[in-house]
Amino acid sequence: MNRLTINRENGNVPKALEGEDHVSGLVFYTDVLPTAKEGVDGFSDTERIKAISTIDKAEAMGITAYAKEWDIRVLHYQLSEAFRLNAGISLYVGIFEQSEDFTEIKTLQNYSDGRLRQVGIWAGSRALAADDLTAIQAVADALDKENAPLSVIYSPKVAAVNGLPTDLAQAGLSRVSVVIAQAGSGTGAELYADAKNTDKASVGLIGVALGVLSAAKVHQAVSWVGGFPTGVTMPAFADGTLYRSVDKAAIEQLDAARYIFLTTYPGIAGSYISDSHTMDVATSDYAYIEAVRVMDKAVRGIRVYVTPELGGNVYIDAESGKLQPYSCAHLETVAGLALEQMAKDGEISGYSVAVDPEQDVLSTSTIEIVVKIVQAGVTRKINVKIGYTKSL
Repeated sequence: MNRLTINRENGNVPKALEGEDHVSGLVFYTDVLPTAKEGVDGFSDTERIKAISTIDKAEAMGITAYAKEWDIRVLHYQLSEAFRLNAGISLYVGIFEQSEDFTEIKTLQNYSDGRLRQVGIWAGSRALAADDLTAIQAVADALDKENAPLSVIYSPKVAAVNGLPTDLAQAGLSRVSVVIAQAGSGTGAELYADAKNTDKASVGLIGVALGVLSAAKVHQAVSWVGGFPTGVTMPAFADGTLYRSVDKAAIEQLDAARYIFLTTYPGIAGSYISDSHTMDVATSDYAYIEAVRVMDKAVRGIRVYVTPELGGNVYIDAESGKLQPYSCAHLETVAGLALEQMAKDGEISGYSVAVDPEQDVLSTSTIEIVVKIVQAGVTRKINVKIGYTKSL
């Protein structure tokens, strides 16, 4: 009897996402380069960055789960997790030898032509230090001045979760977040157990963090329980300590210190990112990653629409010397175009744009546009009151 059998397979075709909020980078610090398969161009001593759209492409370059070098197996794991959580992520991967100033972030951003919105860093056996956070922020600040702003999530070595400093957060560290999570079972735990180096580098969960962050809209917190389950069944810290083994008071202290880790909720399956802290102070407007991402998107959008106005004309009322109302209205409309779309997309609650007609443009050739944005709120605490009553 004749028979035709057709088996459907997953071709791992990358999903095309709108916009560029999902464009991400991974700085992976190691002295080891993957060995590419015959006939496939991979990484080299002079070519340290590749755009990788699927895990299949990574494996073709020698980044496999069975690579000889432990570091490369870790890289495969991180990429697998990122693609698992966001199949449409646009990812630039840079493999670098460890440096002191983290300028590889800028190298990666320049390679992408300024498209990166977030960058993850796997630090290998480099322990967490205050100077490193300051250095990362300095690079990010420099990129912001070059009109290429981004957020950085940093995954350092954690020797002992109970020995982490609790005073690293400081004013101005708005573009760097510290992830101290790791998987307590499965591939992540196996890799940590297999680590042969004496420094016992943390495996971390930078792939999970990048996957969730790139999947989240700019105004969404990565800690949204209803939106971003991590799929990690046994959450742990980057020293291998299981989350469930750590005292609640210690967990709260780590959260207050503005670290990011995985958490669980009673009656809810799975694990979730604890919060979206930056290492800025809690009272800052930019204490959370989504606040930074929203403002970055607003600034990028305003620049696109307002830049063509440079060198153009505005008109002055000949009697009062004030800016003509129609010139003010034009600039207000142009500066608000990107914000109007963000409001329609639910990324902000509202905005205003104002141009003061009293400005002396003829003397200064300068116009000041004042933009104010109302954020979308994030529900971090919910209080429910419940009790018995005789009647309703």
